[in-house]
Amino acid sequence: MTQTAATTAATGQEPTESRPARRIHRAWFVAAVTFVTIIGAAAFRSLPGLLIDPLHDEFHWSRGTIALAVSINLALYGLTAPFAAALMDRFGIRRVVALALMVIAVGSGTTVWMNSAWQLMLCWGLLVGLGSGSMALAFAATVTNRWFTERRGLVSGVLTAASASGQLIFLPLLSWIVTEYRWRPAAVTVALAALAVVPFVWLLLRDHPADVGLKPYGAKEFVPKPEPVPGAATRAVRVLFGAMRTGPFWLLAGTFAICGASTNGLIQTHFVPAAHDHGMPIRAAASLLAVIGVFDVLGTIASGWFTDRFEPRRLLAVYYAFRGISLLFLPFLLAPSVHLPMVFFIVFYGLDWVATVPPTMALCREHYGDDSAIVFGWVLAAHQVGAALVAFLGGLARDTFGSYEVVWYASGALCAVATLMALVIRRPRRPVDRARGALAKA
Repeated sequence: MTQTAATTAATGQEPTESRPARRIHRAWFVAAVTFVTIIGAAAFRSLPGLLIDPLHDEFHWSRGTIALAVSINLALYGLTAPFAAALMDRFGIRRVVALALMVIAVGSGTTVWMNSAWQLMLCWGLLVGLGSGSMALAFAATVTNRWFTERRGLVSGVLTAASASGQLIFLPLLSWIVTEYRWRPAAVTVALAALAVVPFVWLLLRDHPADVGLKPYGAKEFVPKPEPVPGAATRAVRVLFGAMRTGPFWLLAGTFAICGASTNGLIQTHFVPAAHDHGMPIRAAASLLAVIGVFDVLGTIASGWFTDRFEPRRLLAVYYAFRGISLLFLPFLLAPSVHLPMVFFIVFYGLDWVATVPPTMALCREHYGDDSAIVFGWVLAAHQVGAALVAFLGGLARDTFGSYEVVWYASGALCAVATLMALVIRRPRRPVDRARGALAKA
């Protein structure tokens, strides 16, 4: 059977060669839908820090209790990620993402009727955590790998930055809603944002280029759609156990756990209430957090450029060292109004926010070869577990000590530990062979 005939039999459509050439490849539309979808899902990532004080004032729940719900969400966001790609391989990207968006909408929307802390854990922690975790980096990576053979770095970078863009778009809006109309309309806004994206996903997103008779962007040959892979989740667990037998995995997971603790768990969750403790209006503090999202994009792109030219472990050490130093100065910068030193902190922290991702991914590739994507998924899970712990402990510390000062200093010390851990990571002499040998024993 010829390639054309095989393609027609597999897809029911003629491949692209027999059709008029399109000026814009369908892959770019799929990437655009993915970008909008991640932005819609990122609405919830903007909300937790804005609601700690309103929920505390209305229900008299401790900040530790509220932060526990945030920590459940952050932990599930990370722990779901290694299995999200397996679900997409088994059931398709479109179905998994559409269902995840609806779960986020239900979890956020039903919080308006809650009156007990366990309901916050269920709706805000469990449901939204599972939904958002299903659209973590695995979603962006799966779309990039299936639809592109060229420009993968560009596409993956842009899609990774979509979460920061979502934070930029929704933080000022949600902070205005919370200030003017209390927290319930803000929760409904997040639910509606998630639901609004579902039709675009269902109508425009496709699981594979072969579904529409196309080659991946930049491919020279037609790529048939692979069969569903029911054993992908088992492989993810097998690779985890193999990686756990190697030293670099623990060092990478440990540094990335501290990364999550000092970003999502600390700044994203507790910066707004900490600034509000010092008299800064919630809208002003939320706007500063949104600015972090702007410089986050620039920092990620720059870090990728540096990673191609400098040793990744040294970059990680520099990033964590400067992050730790900046956190030690933060207690002296918080004030009722925005001033120049605080703006400098926000810009610097934004540039450093996910600058750790490109060198961490590069080190995973060096040590684990073909299994590096799965290993990075588990390292990302450690990132979110670290974020979850600090989100909870930060709220508990605020209840215990009456301020966040001890949290800033402790996080600065953790970043110093991450600096040393990054420097201990050694480059393997034969990366691919070593990775295969280590993981094959699992």
